[in-house]
Amino acid sequence: MRSHARGHLVYAASGVLAVHTERGTSVVPANRVAWTPAGFTHYHRAHGDTDMRIVFLAPSLARLLSDHPAVFLASGLAREVLLALTGPRNYDDAAPGYSGSARSRLLRVLVDELREAHEQPLHLPEPRDDRLRAIARMLHATPADSTTLAELGKTIGASTRTLSRLFRDELGMTFYEWRTQLRIHHALVLLAEGHSTTRTAYACGWSNPSSFIAAFTNIIGTTPGRYRISRNSAE
Repeated sequence: MRSHARGHLVYAASGVLAVHTERGTSVVPANRVAWTPAGFTHYHRAHGDTDMRIVFLAPSLARLLSDHPAVFLASGLAREVLLALTGPRNYDDAAPGYSGSARSRLLRVLVDELREAHEQPLHLPEPRDDRLRAIARMLHATPADSTTLAELGKTIGASTRTLSRLFRDELGMTFYEWRTQLRIHHALVLLAEGHSTTRTAYACGWSNPSSFIAAFTNIIGTTPGRYRISRNSAE
């Protein structure tokens, strides 16, 4: 794991990226941008055939974005700027490079686009309490596990009321919201690896593909089938 002195943006031109920090994990499917502010220890993991692009921001631009890790939907303009800033002009001596002033203008356009974008609900916060960490380990290992919070509480020796309060106070969401988010993260990875919608639905704990499609669409903004088509076309 490493920590950069400058904040940076990570973009998956294809495939899916997972960005891990001490605050939690952001899963970054195609056409999303993960922002990690300076000072956050982190590491990246690629899933599927991934084309990862990284852009660093100077403090004067970084301060215009959020002070916490976040994921943004990339507009068409933001995508083209990201590709331009990380394309052949930046490492191929045969390609005419951007001047320093041109790069500065492109970076400012990129930041302006991201400031107008809404944060995506793709960041899964990391629990700090040992009891929540125990639950998180179990569900990361078996995302299809549909054990209730009460039953999980009996396993780790905590009441449903206590666990519900911890999820709300520490993570800002209910247990069921957090588990759905975790399952969507796993689903994005499986889809990136080429699994079908039906197989992904059952592997991640949905009782049928229809309920998975509804939950996926609510969080990602498109159906799993359309997402796979758009991801493949991007590649």
